[in-house]
Amino acid sequence: MRIVIALGGNALLRRGQPMTADNQRANIRVAAERIAAVASGNELVIAHGNGPQVGLLALQAEAFHDTHRDVAPYPLDVLGAQTEAMIGYVIEQEMGNLLPPDQALATILTMIEVDLADPAFAHPTKPIGPVYDRATAERLAASNGWAIAADGDAFRRVVASPTPLRIFEIGAIRSLVERGVIVICAGGGGIPTAYDDAGQLHGVEAVVDKDLAAALLAEELKADLLVIATDVDGVYRGWGTADQLHIGRMTVDQSDELGLPTGSMGPKVQAACRFVRRTGREAVIGALADIADMVAGGAGTRVVDTNERPPG
Repeated sequence: MRIVIALGGNALLRRGQPMTADNQRANIRVAAERIAAVASGNELVIAHGNGPQVGLLALQAEAFHDTHRDVAPYPLDVLGAQTEAMIGYVIEQEMGNLLPPDQALATILTMIEVDLADPAFAHPTKPIGPVYDRATAERLAASNGWAIAADGDAFRRVVASPTPLRIFEIGAIRSLVERGVIVICAGGGGIPTAYDDAGQLHGVEAVVDKDLAAALLAEELKADLLVIATDVDGVYRGWGTADQLHIGRMTVDQSDELGLPTGSMGPKVQAACRFVRRTGREAVIGALADIADMVAGGAGTRVVDTNERPPG
């Protein structure tokens, strides 16, 4: 079976943890153990988040000052490429320590095409990087052309999150998968790129949703299953209330009735439904620790095209 596994940010850095390399490696080791359990007999492709890492690199860039010359921070597309490489490096090592020595692994820097006319560019919503007080945020916004938004009692830079349209490296990824290579790609939603009026491809200041990118990846690879691994054991009706109910199985149509918030489970369900609608295959959302059971059909929330029984 060909499986695309999308690792949420919790697989790399747990909430409240210091953003150290040791902490991230320890968390990736746990994720690698769970993924290795389903490696035998399956073709695997791994996508992952990169929000904490991009935020840290952006913070470090802001802290750099050169008294001799004006040095602008690297743009988001370059930071995305950096984090794709460094996270893929650690995943490869930790997976390689668990799998047979002849199991090949490869990390592919992945460019994702977006449309510069996407309405998301007019309404930046994705927070990135460090928090600032209002005065600092407004000063940086004016000097750098940023959009900013309130984040609790502080402010953060917000960027566009356009819809992913095409994966440029899909041919190379497909060739590797067909040869039995475990591929790590589309990290952090991939590197957002677009064509300008002269037909030249370039990076753009945006962040593609990692789950939507994973859904597109699974679609173009003709994957049998999309697994979205996060820090909860599935989708709930009435989450956070006394009557919350875990949903074991639901159709794409039933997902519209849940009214999920856009900032948490909503994007994951949207990505799962996009894959199911476009392919007729299945997706599952659940806890990282349950990946083996999710693949086997015994855990998480299964999203299907049709359903003969009610969710529950």
